[in-house]
Parts: sequence; C-alpha cells; structure tokens
Amino acid sequence: MKPLSTSKSILAAGLMVYAVSSCAPTVTTYRLEPASGDIATIDGRPVTKAEQNGVGVVASFEREDLEFVTLDVEIKNHTDHSIEVNPADFHFTALGASQDTLTDPRNANLALVGSAADPAYEAGRMNIKRKEEEKRLKRAKVFNTILMVAAIASDVSTSSNNRTYREYVNNRVAHGVAYQGIAIKRAVDYSTFANRMQRYDYEEYRWRELALKANTLAPGESIRGFVYLPKVANANYLSIAYSLPEQATVPLLFKQELVQQKKTHQRK
Repeated sequence: MKPLSTSKSILAAGLMVYAVSSCAPTVTTYRLEPASGDIATIDGRPVTKAEQNGVGVVASFEREDLEFVTLDVEIKNHTDHSIEVNPADFHFTALGASQDTLTDPRNANLALVGSAADPAYEAGRMNIKRKEEEKRLKRAKVFNTILMVAAIASDVSTSSNNRTYREYVNNRVAHGVAYQGIAIKRAVDYSTFANRMQRYDYEEYRWRELALKANTLAPGESIRGFVYLPKVANANYLSIAYSLPEQATVPLLFKQELVQQKKTHQRK
C-alpha cells in the first residue's frame, strides 16, 4: 500500500472537518390550516369537520414530523353498518395558489398526488432500517481503519526523511491534523449511528402508538389517531379525501404555508 502524502493527508482531513461543520442556513417549517368544511376553533386550534353518507371526519393540523405533515383525525361511523377504516385510504392532490392542480415534477402529464403513510407497512420496515444502519457503521469502521493505517504509514515514511527542524515540525503538524480528522470522522460515524437508531426507535413508537390504526368501526363508534402525509414543498393547498370504495368520499381542504427562518447559533 502506498503511503498517503502529507498534502493528501491535510486535504482529506480538511474535507472531513468541512463535512462536519457545514449546516443549512435556514429552517423551513410547514404549517397547515383547514380551508373547507365546518371549521371551529378548539383549544386554540382550527378544526374542520366533514361528512358524507354517514361517514364523518374531524381533522386538524398537529405538527410537522420528519418527512411528514401530521393531521389529528377522528373518523366517526354514523351509518347503520360497520365500516373498514384504513389510514392509507387518505389521498391528497397538491394544489397551487389558485387551487389549480399541480403537475408531478417527474411526469408533466400527471397530477401531483399522494397517499397517507400505511402504519402497518412502515412499522414492518423498522428492523430493515436498523440492519442497514448497522451495515453502514461496519463499512465506516473498515474505511476508518484504512485511513488510519495509511496515515501511520505516511507518518513513518516521511518522518525518516526530515532533514531540518522545520520539516520535522511541518510533518508533525500535518499528520496531527490527519489523525485528528480521522478521530473526528470516527466520532461523527458513531454519533450518526446513534442518532439514526434513536430516530428509528421514535418512528417505531410513532407507527405503533400514535398513528391512526386500521380497524372495523361498528355503527356509532369512532376512532382517532394521527395521519401522516408526505411533505409537498411547493403546494399551497392540499386537497385531501378520505375514501371508502362505493360508499363515501369525504373531502378536506387544507391551506399550506412554508415559513423560513434564519438558523442562528447562540453563545452559551
């Protein structure tokens, strides 16, 4: 294996430090507000209610949650028979400022549409996500070992060629930076692993405990939970429909606003 040169070691360390220190200059927050149905303010929050053929839906915006916007939804069965509830039956169409249908960026001939997340499916993917993250950490460990071996080999090789004190000092500084860069990368790798595993723990809790569950509602019963819709950054409105095949399609319209704020760093 050919040792890394001093300049290459410095460059590699510099790239690592840059990757660690770089961050987004702004933070974008999604806000939704009901714009259709029977709207009322409950506990300071706008809530909308709509019903069709005995199937009632009460909904309000809960919060932004990772890659989703979250609606707090209650479904009520006012019919004389049982109905099957599934959060994946919530579908939406993205609308522009004039409530015109937006086109799919991947295909201009199609409308920009989507469906709510299926909690059962998403919960089943958690173990796969964790295993993929463990594999990523193992690959990072191997790469870090290669970097360290190369840095040591370069250090040994160049140290024996120092002719002056200045060359010795420059060599020590350069390799010190390289070792520090590797140590930073290793710490970042473990921190990223821990953060992602913690996120997956939260996601699993979200899908199992918070999300609206698929269920059978008898007449007079209701069920409540969170419905998670994928974010659509360029939408001004989301036209949402809860559909029960051959029975009801309950429409909901939410106005969406994106608020951008400068990301500032406070001194401690």
